[in-house]
Amino acid sequence: MSLSIAKDFRFFSLLRFALPTMIMMVFTSLYTIVDGIFISRFVGSNALSSANIVFPVINLIIAVGVMFASGGSALIAKKLGEHKEKEANQDLSLIIATSLLLSIIILAAGSLFLEPLVRLLGSTDILVANCKGYLGVLLFFAPACILQLLFQTFFVTAGKPHLGLILTVLGGIVNMILDYVFMGPLNMGIQGAALATGLGQVIPAIAGLLYFLSGKNALRIVKPRFSMATLLKSCSNGSSEMVTNISTAVVTYLFNIVMLRLLGEAGVAAITIVLYGQFLFNALYFGFSMGVAPVISYNYGRGNIPLLQRIFKICTGFVSVSSIIATAIALTFSPYIVEIFTPAGSPTYEIARTGFFLFSFNYIFAGMNIFASSMFTAFSDGPVSAIISFARTFVFIVVSILLLPELLGVTGVWLSVPAAECVTLLLSFFFFFIKRKKYHYVGKKVTRELVNQL
Repeated sequence: MSLSIAKDFRFFSLLRFALPTMIMMVFTSLYTIVDGIFISRFVGSNALSSANIVFPVINLIIAVGVMFASGGSALIAKKLGEHKEKEANQDLSLIIATSLLLSIIILAAGSLFLEPLVRLLGSTDILVANCKGYLGVLLFFAPACILQLLFQTFFVTAGKPHLGLILTVLGGIVNMILDYVFMGPLNMGIQGAALATGLGQVIPAIAGLLYFLSGKNALRIVKPRFSMATLLKSCSNGSSEMVTNISTAVVTYLFNIVMLRLLGEAGVAAITIVLYGQFLFNALYFGFSMGVAPVISYNYGRGNIPLLQRIFKICTGFVSVSSIIATAIALTFSPYIVEIFTPAGSPTYEIARTGFFLFSFNYIFAGMNIFASSMFTAFSDGPVSAIISFARTFVFIVVSILLLPELLGVTGVWLSVPAAECVTLLLSFFFFFIKRKKYHYVGKKVTRELVNQL
């Protein structure tokens, strides 16, 4: 069996390998953002607020998919590195079947309790109809959403990252075209946006199934062998990614509640725009981390320590430089990004413009934290990965959201994420240092560099 993850990677070859996943994640974020633009421009700022109100449920669906995708990928790639191809295929099949079952349960439960759910999430009487319309349609496509997330990662593990990119781009193009058709000429409102999103997810989901069902591929769907140990290990490995998305759901809920209290529906629309920006900028780091994770897992399984150390240096160097560039871009172009969503001079624009600038300082720290969590997932060290992720996306940020607005008002809302990312960076460096001997990803020279950074 020949896999493209079994290479002697250097900077440009590693970047080329990760690039399709990076583009895929950025493109995924872009067509999600396009949804927001169409909703805001065609339906209005209240509809944009409604989309953000129900987003925690979407985060829950994504959490299930990403948990099994990242956790299962680490397990499968490690077994491929150990030449256990039969077990890798059985694990792949079991993870896909289990994820589908969970998505159907979420669909049924969410649809049954739709109105109480959107009320619980903070929907006002003004927003409740749009909230129900948007979420009700998206729940129907939960299985397709989870399959898409699984195959995005499993294509990388199979050494075919370009296939995941092509399918994601194709699904995104369909989504954007249908956004215009459904919300423009057909005047379907926010339900049209949800329908376009769902149909865009169906394409990569079905195509991924067809690919992995083919008996010609080294990594393929076979008759699954039930193993609770495999499922628990996948959940443990992917727990940090699951925690990230569940925490995002909780944090989004808190942002919405605080903004409704301070600035009303316009405040929720403004924070939605800022969070769309975060989704785009962080997609670069999530894509890079997802792209290199199977390479890390594979070489760890093979015991190729020199290459592992080289990959670590390449990754930390790339993330550091790109973080500076991303922050500069966000700070410079924040007014123009906000104006894409809402007209200049509107109440939502004025709130979001100031908020986007202050919020952008988080990007200098976020990239390294995302990579750190993903790297420990690749080593199958779920607990450390989860600690970093949970601290970053929940503990520190919840404390900031609850504390800083009381001290600084709305400014505290915008600074809560930069503060949380800054503190998390110290935690990431701490784990980089104390775990270096266990996983051998640094030599003496790199260790001294980490000490200096601490």
